[in-house]
Amino acid sequence: MIYVLEDDNSIRELVVYTLCHTNLEAKGFDKPSLFWTAMNEEKPELILLDIMLPEEDGLTILRNLREDIKTMDIPVIMLTAKDSEYDKVLGLDTGADDYVAKPFGMMELVSRIKALLRRSTKKEEPHIIAVGNIVLYVEKHKVLVEGEEIYLTLKEYELLLTLMEHKGMVFTRDQLLNKIWGYEFDGESRTVDVHIRTLRSKLKTGGDYIETVRGVGYRVGE
Repeated sequence: MIYVLEDDNSIRELVVYTLCHTNLEAKGFDKPSLFWTAMNEEKPELILLDIMLPEEDGLTILRNLREDIKTMDIPVIMLTAKDSEYDKVLGLDTGADDYVAKPFGMMELVSRIKALLRRSTKKEEPHIIAVGNIVLYVEKHKVLVEGEEIYLTLKEYELLLTLMEHKGMVFTRDQLLNKIWGYEFDGESRTVDVHIRTLRSKLKTGGDYIETVRGVGYRVGE
């Protein structure tokens, strides 16, 4: 399913008609509110998104899509009457996968959609772990809190990964020392407490998800 969010009725209807007649199922929306309602019911394979819209502009919608773990990987092609280099770069920097300026040829649009769908289906599913407002990309060693990237040391990252991979499980300090620092580590259990403290500080609001279990150790909770 392809979602087309475009407030110009003639353009939207033509795009939806063309896609449906080229074996690409599509639905059109003229308002962001209708689009978001549909997003809660069904996740599309690709989104065609206009910039100039009522209620909410396309770039804001794109940012919201990219900040939500459920929608951040959906391919998005921007459709807009703006054709300046600035607007194109702004759209791509915000997270768009492609950009088509109006007026555009329908066959070119279909070709770009099919090419983007082929590329997206070839991608391996990223290993992503999310707890509350913390999103951790395992392969990339990347951590986001409320959409903002948080920079951690290797040990801080490994500590967070261990806790998030086993959400709800309580680890003792000795278990964390052995798993992250290794059995040969000569330091003391206070090392874990220091890293937990700095990790909570760096995660800001996300730090609240790292819970202290008094007399036992630490865990990541709901």
